[in-house]
Amino acid sequence: MNQEIINLFDEYTHKPLTRSDFMTRLAKLAGGTAAAIAILPLLEVNYANATTIAEDDEDITTEEITYEGDGTIMKAYLAKPKKISGKIGAVLVIHENRGLNPHIKDVTRRVAKAGYLALGVDALSPFGGTPANEDEARGLFAKLDAQKNINNFVKGFDYLRSLKESNGKTACVGFCWGGAMANQMAVNSPQLNAAVAYYGRQAEAADVPKIKASLMLHYGGLDERVNAGIPAFESALKAAGTKHEIYVYDGANHAFNNDTAPTRYNAEVAKLAWERTLRLFKDTLS
Repeated sequence: MNQEIINLFDEYTHKPLTRSDFMTRLAKLAGGTAAAIAILPLLEVNYANATTIAEDDEDITTEEITYEGDGTIMKAYLAKPKKISGKIGAVLVIHENRGLNPHIKDVTRRVAKAGYLALGVDALSPFGGTPANEDEARGLFAKLDAQKNINNFVKGFDYLRSLKESNGKTACVGFCWGGAMANQMAVNSPQLNAAVAYYGRQAEAADVPKIKASLMLHYGGLDERVNAGIPAFESALKAAGTKHEIYVYDGANHAFNNDTAPTRYNAEVAKLAWERTLRLFKDTLS
């Protein structure tokens, strides 16, 4: 698909661009309204493709849980390996700016299938949880209290460490908005062992010395918006002596890991990035 169209969709999903304005601009790029309508299903996520690990997978258990946040009750999706020998590490999964949806729940199950306690937290819990309408969900993120939001996720690690199966070691993995939050967790949670950010905005260079966790940063080579922040962040990480790995995948778009987003998903890159992510978890959570 025309990269300009993919970039327009990225702008629509990350900036205050109304659906009406998006469709008008899409029609111009596509060559007409009918063509824009035909292209739209190829751009938008399709949760019919969200399940790679079934809810009733024989190796895991899942449940909806709540825990105390910063002045609110946080909703989350907990997945565990069914057979646990001894105590194991735990991973907090942080969603994109669509909220805790079927895709992120599937990613949470993937983490559990790999042998870890996994918790997918709903950042929109202060508003009652993630709404079904994605435009409505995206609009709510601007209304989150930034510091309370960070605190809510930090308390998610406290919840994970409190589980009887936990060995006390924790990591996080986040995507897009969640990738930025994964970087913030590294800054704000000194007990964190590892943080993996997929195409997420970088933390401020001044905050890098606070990071104790090992970082792994995945970027799509075509994602100019997010990638603009790599050089300053990388320089700060090197200056601080922070353990980190940075991977930029040529030809990959923002959201390359999201297999419910057909035009941006890149199966080969997603597989490689996930293998690297699981390797970091093995190295830091055992």
